[in-house]
Amino acid sequence: MILPLTFITLWSTCITYIFKFVYHDIGIDSVLLTVLGFVVGLTLSFRGSTAYERYSEGRRFWAQLSSIMSSFARLIWLNTDEREDHATEDLLAKISFCNMLVSLAIALKHRMRFEPFTHYDDLSPRVQHLSLTAHRDDVRKWKEPSPWKRFGMLLGLPMAESNPRKLLKNPNKPLGNAPLEIHGSCCEYIKHIIDNGTFKTPACQTQAYNCLAQINDVLNGSDRVLNTPLPLAYSIALAQITWVYILILPFQLVNKLGWVTIPGSVFAAYIILGLALIGREIENPFGEDVNDLALDHFCNQIEQDVNLIMTHVPGSMPVHMEHPDNNLLYPLASGKYEDLLTKSPEYIRSRLHTRAFGRTEA
Repeated sequence: MILPLTFITLWSTCITYIFKFVYHDIGIDSVLLTVLGFVVGLTLSFRGSTAYERYSEGRRFWAQLSSIMSSFARLIWLNTDEREDHATEDLLAKISFCNMLVSLAIALKHRMRFEPFTHYDDLSPRVQHLSLTAHRDDVRKWKEPSPWKRFGMLLGLPMAESNPRKLLKNPNKPLGNAPLEIHGSCCEYIKHIIDNGTFKTPACQTQAYNCLAQINDVLNGSDRVLNTPLPLAYSIALAQITWVYILILPFQLVNKLGWVTIPGSVFAAYIILGLALIGREIENPFGEDVNDLALDHFCNQIEQDVNLIMTHVPGSMPVHMEHPDNNLLYPLASGKYEDLLTKSPEYIRSRLHTRAFGRTEA
């Protein structure tokens, strides 16, 4: 906002100087700005609500993805049997599947940032064994902007802004769709464990295919948010209406405020342009700016959750149930597992009745 506010300062200074020393009848009636102010309010409200809707929808999709990944990994890890003669093979296959879920989230992050191929440090080691169309042998990579370009971006110059889709233009190899292809590999694994009889519970099979469908919905929904910006006609109209209001504002203030018109116009422009630029900033929630979604954090959280799920040993009785410190009837004193193991079911039910009605033991 440095250059726009500087321009408004010079503009309001020029108007005030003309009013004071050249021509005293340049003020306008406040009715015009009242009408324009109403229109500007509507446009800023529309811009802000539309941008935040996209931001909120992007966050919802990633929250949904995080929930699906942990549920899907837990479902497969605990309900897929490990055959006695192929125990190691089945275990490694489950690990590979859970790793693919994490890779899918990371691949989706890069796709949302218009970063094609798979040559990234956090993705390449995870997917180099998969048969993906978009592997890392393309030589074009993102280049660090020059100091002049960074200075222009700091000033908000439109010609200094890089096109986020520039790596997608005229590729010398097929770009592919890494998240979708990894999703296909997950589908193949589900079919494999159903065919070999290690994933035989029908309810679990249905839930697995539901998880696959939900992941596909997240992929499509994220693409929709990314590739459906505010139409260009709306953006041009909103910018024109906003600037017309800001440029006319000094003509209304100069009659009553005099030289105070300058800071008043700058402050009003700061509020109006700030709201407009906030809408522009959060319109694409998948970037790497401070106001964008923390996709790196989301991916790390998904990885931590999946890794934690893989620490559990499927099919074993939870040892914590038989632990001596397991007080099943807390806050009752006679609720230790070892003590209750020797009691009859009627006694245990009577203790539950006592606890339900709030009576405690000394």
